[in-house]
Amino acid sequence: MASSAGTEFVDVLIVGAGLSGIGSARHLQQACPDRSFLLLESRESLGGTWDLFRYPGIRSDSDMYTLGYSFKPWLARKALADGPAILSYLKETAAETGVDQHIRYGHKVLSAAWSSESATWTVSAERTDTGEPVEIACQFLLMCSGYYDYEKGYTPDFSGTEDFTGRIVHAQHWPENLDYRDKKVVVIGSGATAVTLVPELAKETAHTIMLQRSPTYIASVPEEDQTAARLQRFLPGSWVYRITRWKRVLFQIYIYALSRWKPELVKRFLLGQVREALGKDYDVKTHFTPSYNPWDQRLCAVPEGDMFTAIREQRAEVVTDHIERITDAGIKLQSGRELEADIIVLATGLNLKFMGGAQLTVDGEVVDPSELYVYRGMMFGNVPNLAQVFGYTNASWTLKSDLTGDFICRVLNYMKRTGTSVATPRLQAGTVEEEPMMNLSSGYVMRSVGKFPKQGAKLPWRLYQNYILDFLQLRLRPLRDKVLQFR
Repeated sequence: MASSAGTEFVDVLIVGAGLSGIGSARHLQQACPDRSFLLLESRESLGGTWDLFRYPGIRSDSDMYTLGYSFKPWLARKALADGPAILSYLKETAAETGVDQHIRYGHKVLSAAWSSESATWTVSAERTDTGEPVEIACQFLLMCSGYYDYEKGYTPDFSGTEDFTGRIVHAQHWPENLDYRDKKVVVIGSGATAVTLVPELAKETAHTIMLQRSPTYIASVPEEDQTAARLQRFLPGSWVYRITRWKRVLFQIYIYALSRWKPELVKRFLLGQVREALGKDYDVKTHFTPSYNPWDQRLCAVPEGDMFTAIREQRAEVVTDHIERITDAGIKLQSGRELEADIIVLATGLNLKFMGGAQLTVDGEVVDPSELYVYRGMMFGNVPNLAQVFGYTNASWTLKSDLTGDFICRVLNYMKRTGTSVATPRLQAGTVEEEPMMNLSSGYVMRSVGKFPKQGAKLPWRLYQNYILDFLQLRLRPLRDKVLQFR
């Protein structure tokens, strides 16, 4: 469909064809079948994170009963799935629903401009193969590009990297031809990527070291959900999925709440798991006892304790120290110890990027993301017809993206019923108490928090990171409030 100016027009434009984009498109198909939509994806394939990240052993640290979509049951036995299995699930979902027919690959969104006169967004993109500019207009813009910078991972400035005679790679951009068999490998980092890589690499390397400045809480979790396994004997798979999904949701909320109310209790439990796995002689205090409370940063999950098994079998080692410099043969630490390495892997984290770096303007005025306030975890104060999917930081991403997709469909259907074309959360300056949007102390959050929108101290500007509260607020409560205005 074309606008009067010749620019292509769709009712809803979705930016990103990963977990959020595919799910949001399916919600539109089901709840707003009369609305035209299109997905723009900068890469040449769908899947987002699960297509980009190719490092050995890549897996989700969220269970698939909650990371999976509400409309498509996860029927495989493994609750913690590997990257290829998740990517296959996404491709299957897109193909079964026909969403894949609405995706345009190799289209990188550069900017989006809102015009109150026409009540439309005009999105400027660039074809990544030819550099050709593309313009698409839409009534509603839905950003599903996540908040990671997919072009470049975070790389600390280590002294001496030019002297290293081996190979240095960043986990976010894993080389396809990297041969690490029988090599000495040092993985720098202690987050989810590092604890995934180390046990997988240790299966084939001569020795693998996880080098960390400070420890992270690591929880050993079962690879399969025993409740689901028992229910599968006498219930249909879709029923098992829904029951297990809600069980997992409630458990996640309980653990997070307990971490806030009784942090020492959760801390003792997590460290007790580690001591049981590694034995009474292992230095758990140095290598696995963080200085912060559980859920001040995201917990790392390891299926069946595979990380601890690799350490116990002396195929892997954890070293807690600071790097003085990279040498020709490895890494020299501030303690004076030197670690030999053929390969150094940087599992040093991600950079964050708001809306994939696209620049927003509203009636010619440039929008500063750091000045925005988030409305109900998805829209923005005084910005019309725009939403971004933000998943949970303390639970599975898809739980929130499902609720967001459902809420946006309610907004679109309300606009159709009332003959309105613009939905804007109105915010008066100075009426909301400011708080950071992401409430984690992780390095990747702290490095970028000043470039992102903020939240308020109370609804509808506050994010509670609680699926039950959001379910009640976004799916069951009346759509209209004093803030969201339609015209």
